[in-house]
Amino acid sequence: MTVLETLTAAAGYLNKHGIESPRLNAEHLLAHVLGKKRLDLYLEFDRPLSDAERAPLRELIRDRGTGRPLQHLLGTAEFFGRSFLCDTRALIPRPETEQLVEIVLAIVAPTPSPSSSLKPKPVAVSGAAQGGQAPTLLDIGTGSGVIAITLALELPGAEVSATDISPAALELAKGNASRHTLGDTVTFSEADLFPPGETRFDLIIANLPYIASGDLASLQPEVRQDPALALDGGPDGLAIIERLITQSPHRLAEGGTLALEIGHDQAARVHEILAKNGFQKIAIRRDFHEIERFVLASRKDKGGLVAVNK
Repeated sequence: MTVLETLTAAAGYLNKHGIESPRLNAEHLLAHVLGKKRLDLYLEFDRPLSDAERAPLRELIRDRGTGRPLQHLLGTAEFFGRSFLCDTRALIPRPETEQLVEIVLAIVAPTPSPSSSLKPKPVAVSGAAQGGQAPTLLDIGTGSGVIAITLALELPGAEVSATDISPAALELAKGNASRHTLGDTVTFSEADLFPPGETRFDLIIANLPYIASGDLASLQPEVRQDPALALDGGPDGLAIIERLITQSPHRLAEGGTLALEIGHDQAARVHEILAKNGFQKIAIRRDFHEIERFVLASRKDKGGLVAVNK
């Protein structure tokens, strides 16, 4: 069988098993098996494949047909134009979280970086950034580390810290930091929300579990293969987020900003919790699907890193 015939057969199998974008999945898996870039396959459609080349693909296609995530089969996931290690130890990075990173970059450095493909809405900057001081950033619930590592790469000189309650997730995050030759640039800590000490941060970013416990069983099969610890947000989905908001004032610098990714129907409730805890300039941002996905808030009107605009 040729490359094209193999792709056609594989895509047909995946389609019958209800996998979205079956041809794209087949291309990624065949490129992975052959050690090539996916687009290189288009130049080799007529090349015959040996049984030795097709055998590992058959196994991967069968696994994908059962709903095992493509990123787990490849061992990597793309995020912000970079490749990160990806497995069952942490949540698979989502495109919406790339937008959260863009929003944070717009706060810290309003001019988009050359590697950015998205166009963030400008946010007024003051305080630490305007004064030339290196901003201090904290990524809570870092998982595979994609947010913290991306910010460290996009903002050389920034002091980036990251925490997670899962030792396994932190090992994956540290592996990704090494993959991108960051060394000790990002400080990782095993912690329930905040790292030890009294350090105050200019900006705290968090993509925490926000799915209600009772809804976990109804999630798509692929999503259920993420760690339950990374999904379960308690009875109403907001238990961990509310705890973070309550504790954040003690770890935010003067005028510091909190940036959250939340569930599709949680914006109003999160706004209420923030206001109750003394946050101001609360701004809700929509994702690519026009869902109210991100909430930003500042503790005070003056000073600090940023003034958040709606």
